[in-house]
Amino acid sequence: MNKHYDIIVIGAGIIGLNIAYQIRLRSPLKVLVLEQGAGVGEGSTGASSAVCRFRYSLDEVTLLARDGINAYQHWPEYTRLREPRAAFQNEGVVWIPGSNSSWAPRQKARMDSFGIRTEVFGAEEFTERFPGMNPCSLAPDLETGDEHRCESNGNFFFESDGGYMDPVSTAQDLVDACRLAGVDVRFNCQVSKINTNDSRATGVTLANSDTLHCNTVINATGPWCRPLYSAAGVNLSWDLKPVRIQVVHRDRPPTLEGHIPVTVDMEGGIYFRTQNRGQQLIVSSVMESDEREVVDPDDYLRVPDAEFELKKLHALHHRLPALDYRGHITGYCGLYTVNMNDVHPVLGPTAIEGFWVANGMSGHGFKLAPAIGAMIAKALTGESGPFDTVVPMSFLSYDREPFTLDSKSVLA
Repeated sequence: MNKHYDIIVIGAGIIGLNIAYQIRLRSPLKVLVLEQGAGVGEGSTGASSAVCRFRYSLDEVTLLARDGINAYQHWPEYTRLREPRAAFQNEGVVWIPGSNSSWAPRQKARMDSFGIRTEVFGAEEFTERFPGMNPCSLAPDLETGDEHRCESNGNFFFESDGGYMDPVSTAQDLVDACRLAGVDVRFNCQVSKINTNDSRATGVTLANSDTLHCNTVINATGPWCRPLYSAAGVNLSWDLKPVRIQVVHRDRPPTLEGHIPVTVDMEGGIYFRTQNRGQQLIVSSVMESDEREVVDPDDYLRVPDAEFELKKLHALHHRLPALDYRGHITGYCGLYTVNMNDVHPVLGPTAIEGFWVANGMSGHGFKLAPAIGAMIAKALTGESGPFDTVVPMSFLSYDREPFTLDSKSVLA
């Protein structure tokens, strides 16, 4: 391995790979990506649901999502790969806000101003489009499981250009794209120390004692980010914590007919989508109360809690009445890093010159990653690119003040 680089990116997840790739496309800088895992997708990226939706509480984050998703929608052009493994699945994203009939029109007006295609429709059109789904505007009883008489008196908000990607295939494509662009991507390389001199980062030391020199180190290690702040001598001012995310996975029975878009069921507290050509369903939570903080990101429970599984499946059955109570049901857990201060990322330079960060994605990382990569690459190189975002990096800078939000859920 070469011992001298211009930039070392620590972490080969969706964030780190996009940063490295975008830097290399804009410059001749020598870029190295170091990943402690043995292969692609062993961290947060591999367990991501990779939902690509646009609506956020803050306008700037909606624009970041729009610009990030644009890269996924034009994936061969973005990666410059002849035959990428991943492809954008334009299933659309439907939001079910319950009986609040004014919420959907307000969101549509916001999205119209950003050039994002959306629709608002009532229960009758909802049922025509998605015949296997229940348009009920009432919340299911998640405590007792009791049934209720369903009512449909709200509006539905539909993001026409939303969808999802396969997260592992997407990450593997980025590894290939990085290497074709001249980025050195290395696995089984754990960083044990950030080397500094006179309050300036000068490189890293690996667990095998190898020392690598560079001008800039970028911490993109997700749930493993905190020790690197200490290793660089940075007094971390943000409360960044690894959080366990639970996902339930089950087969889709033949009795469940019709198109099922990516669905954000705000009343039921769940989101779900299909995968594997529509043959399976994955469901998880949109509720802050379901996130489980972990002490050690290398040692956590990898299967969902029994109570979580029962409640989320009950909410899913409420929304998909034809879903059998039989069938193969499994689950898995992953991690992402939640910024407990305001559930938004922190990016860019820190007090240690040459030590940059891209952490605290709080569940937004996958969809924002191409835009974040472009943002950081532009700041480092001074060069523009075809997939740049209109949002300045200062909006999410490491030294910003926390945002004031009504909610700190993954939907914020």
